[in-house]
Amino acid sequence: MSTRTESVDTPAGEARVTWHTAPEPELVLAVSHGAGGGIEARDLQALAAALPALGVTVALVEQPWRVAGKKVAAAPKVLDEGWRGLWPVLAGPGLPVVAGGRSAGARVACRTAAELGAAGVLALAFPLHPPGRPEKSRAEELLGAGRPTLVVQGGRDPFGRPEEFPAGEHALVEIPGADHGFAVPKKADVSQEEAIGMITAAVAEWLRTLRV
Repeated sequence: MSTRTESVDTPAGEARVTWHTAPEPELVLAVSHGAGGGIEARDLQALAAALPALGVTVALVEQPWRVAGKKVAAAPKVLDEGWRGLWPVLAGPGLPVVAGGRSAGARVACRTAAELGAAGVLALAFPLHPPGRPEKSRAEELLGAGRPTLVVQGGRDPFGRPEEFPAGEHALVEIPGADHGFAVPKKADVSQEEAIGMITAAVAEWLRTLRV
């Protein structure tokens, strides 16, 4: 695996892509962070470490607001503009591109996947609703992705537990005991390492189905 970082100008400002390139890549998984953190998130880093050996180039995307050093995420419309501006670079290797992200990044991927021609959508910790506000559902974004979709959700995520998700064509994998950041308590049935392993295994298996 080789790693490199490049800056990309978008209508929303300068973004940054850190490429974790597979030796013999078959597809690209482009994943962005959420509103409360960056690409250092444990799930994003785990995917970048594990997937290149399986033929998947992982592109970790830092959104313009984060690159600019702002503490508050941009509005959804601006986030989408930035993602659209990045897409030609993400598709540059000439491989199928799976759009993904965690939390707010997952919402962006869902909203834009069909128009950009993504091969699929990976939604990590999809924020189905604000904590304690199930009536403010964002299910329409997920159900309207229009592409094969995998949701990976913590069992105790306050933004939406797995059993709260509506039925749809998406696949859903639960990480037992995990919160919105996929952290698990020390007394959980699975260790932190096991929880992260479940995420990478589920994503790897689902990506295989897209390449069949």
